[in-house]
Amino acid sequence: MVFDPFTIIMLAILAVLIFFMFRNSRKRQADARELQSKVVPGATVMTNFGMFGTITSMDEEENKVELEIAPGTVVTVHRQVVARVVDEVQPGGESVVADTVPDELTAEPEFGQRLDDAPADEQPDTKKKSDD
Repeated sequence: MVFDPFTIIMLAILAVLIFFMFRNSRKRQADARELQSKVVPGATVMTNFGMFGTITSMDEEENKVELEIAPGTVVTVHRQVVARVVDEVQPGGESVVADTVPDELTAEPEFGQRLDDAPADEQPDTKKKSDD
């Protein structure tokens, strides 16, 4: 059986696609395991539907997590609903806040705030002067 160059190229592309599919799958599984290891009581988390809360207790058998979303308000959600951990809890009870960019380095204005290129008194004069 003779393989022409087109067939060899197509088989090589198929092999590369299969390789990346398996690699991506393993990476997603590793990320999921890492997230589940961070989901412990006391951690501040965000759910898939955007609700933030602090984990008060977990039921491993039924995959339920109790989140305190406000003082005295506790909701029960499925463990897989937790999308990410906002605050990591260290074993000693200390919490580590995620790295954030200081406000001085961000170029985005606050809501309702305007960014002016130059102060009003330093604005260039756009009117043309006519020679009379």
